[in-house]
Order: sequence, then structure tokens, then C-alpha cells
Amino acid sequence: MSPLTVTELAAWTGFLRLHQRLARELDAELEQAHGLSLGDYDVLTQLESADGHRLRMADLADAVLLTRSGLTRLVDRLQHRGLVERVKCSSDQRGMHAQLTEEGLARLHAARPTHLAGVRRGFLDELSQDETRALADLWARLGA
Repeated sequence: MSPLTVTELAAWTGFLRLHQRLARELDAELEQAHGLSLGDYDVLTQLESADGHRLRMADLADAVLLTRSGLTRLVDRLQHRGLVERVKCSSDQRGMHAQLTEEGLARLHAARPTHLAGVRRGFLDELSQDETRALADLWARLGA
């Protein structure tokens, strides 16, 4: 396999560095304003959009791109804080769902404006509408 060209390397490392910077900034803003990490916010968002505000733990792990053990620890913390609860799966007694609580939904709704403002300020405001559309098309084509 041939090495990356200068342009290819710049495209790849630029993507990685931007993702790292934005994730760090969004995480810090959410922690400071709402006591939520970016990972917490992601889990709460996935549960909010799920049918009945619940997902099987394995499906939730896939949705948030965490390992099952990583998700288990995160859900443990959220459960301890009253934002999520575990519910036995009715179709598989060994399976568990994570379910969003009313407190979790309220915390998510309070945090959403902070998160969206950070996404706009750190990413979207830097792009024209055409660039945003082009990136959306590229991510779709790449299977993101």
C-alpha cells in the first residue's frame, strides 16, 4: 500500500483533530453548565428518540459507539444519578433495557440548547450552506 499523499494526510488528520477539539469543547461546556459529559448526552439523546424511551443495552452500545462494558459503566453512573433506569426485557428475561427517566428527559432538554449552540459555534458557523450540504452528502456516501 502506498503512503498517503500530503493532501490525503491533511484531510485525514484535519478530520481527526477537528473531531477531537469539538468533542473536548462540547464535553467541557456540557459538564460545566449541566453536569453531563458528552457521552451522557449521547446516551440520553439515543434513549429519547427510541420507542418508549428505552433500548436494549446491546443496541444502545452500538448506537453510541461504546463497548458493552463501557456502556454498562456509563449507564451505572446515569442510573445512580436518577437519569436512566434499567428495566428487564419482557421478551428475554436475561436481557436488560436502559430507559430514560423523567429527570433524565428534563436534564436532556435543559442541556440541548448548550449542545446545539456549541455545535453551531464550533462547526456549522464555519461553513457555508453549500459546504454543509457537501459534507452531509460525503458523510452519507462514506456510510457515517
